[in-house]
Amino acid sequence: EGYLRDESGLNRRNIVDNRVHCCLYFISPSGHGLRPLDIEVMKNLDDKVNVIPVIGKADMLTKGELHTLKKKILAEIQENGIRIYQGGETDEEENAELRSCTPFGVVSSNQVLEVGGKKVRGRLYPWGVVEVENPKHSEFPQLRNILMRTHMQDLKEVTVGIHYENYRSGRLAKSGRPFGDM
Repeated sequence: EGYLRDESGLNRRNIVDNRVHCCLYFISPSGHGLRPLDIEVMKNLDDKVNVIPVIGKADMLTKGELHTLKKKILAEIQENGIRIYQGGETDEEENAELRSCTPFGVVSSNQVLEVGGKKVRGRLYPWGVVEVENPKHSEFPQLRNILMRTHMQDLKEVTVGIHYENYRSGRLAKSGRPFGDM
């Protein structure tokens, strides 16, 4: 709302872009897939922001369970017509990495532990340590790479070219102002 107001004003030189370019939608690792509330919320978000589904606390699942849950979630997303971020006009190899990991199974922690003489962020269990930064334990490194390196510009471009333009044209249509009267 504020961005549209600033953009429509006379002084457009110093507009602060505070639009949200991506929503990480966290899904429970319960193994039951998407809840009705998840479906409703994601449907309401998908035309407003780039949605990337993320399975939190993925260390609660075995590799097989995580793979099965991912397939189930993707099927439910497709069945319900939910649009998630699939990559854009970036390198096709980078888009393939994004699609292969979606929904991302991530582990997080606010603990720093010492493992093998080096400090790592992770969770300590009786059987060992789950490292946040270890791709064998979590897809957090891939998610961070996609958000901060390979797809950041595309996320912004989709926000500007699709989501914001849809919002802007809808608001202008509601206000009854012709598009040329800015």
